[in-house]
Amino acid sequence: MDDAPDGPAQDLVADVFARDCTSRAAFESVTAKWASLVLLALGEGAFRFNALRRKVDGVSEKMLSQTLQALERDGMVTREVVTAIPPRVEYELTPLGAQIADRLRGLADLLEASATDVEAARRGHADR
Repeated sequence: MDDAPDGPAQDLVADVFARDCTSRAAFESVTAKWASLVLLALGEGAFRFNALRRKVDGVSEKMLSQTLQALERDGMVTREVVTAIPPRVEYELTPLGAQIADRLRGLADLLEASATDVEAARRGHADR
């Protein structure tokens, strides 16, 4: 009889609830406020840095730069230097980033459609 375990070795199974799992670190990166908004914006197409900064209202230059670096590191965003005069840099989603942005878009759509409900709940909570 074969003593091999059923399925993959436990250390190969991704578990977002496990402290040291890569999926958890990626989940934390993606669900950070600025990262989610950047992914949603890039879901609309490629952006240059300053155009992306204008699109994501309120993000500082430093925070946008850090967010883009983290998303690039995790394989969700590509950074392309376009050799033109003047040279420019464009950011675009990878296939993984596009899948994640698509899921975030559903959440954003739900939240936008529920904005009046959320406001009512906040007013009710404040009146307590």
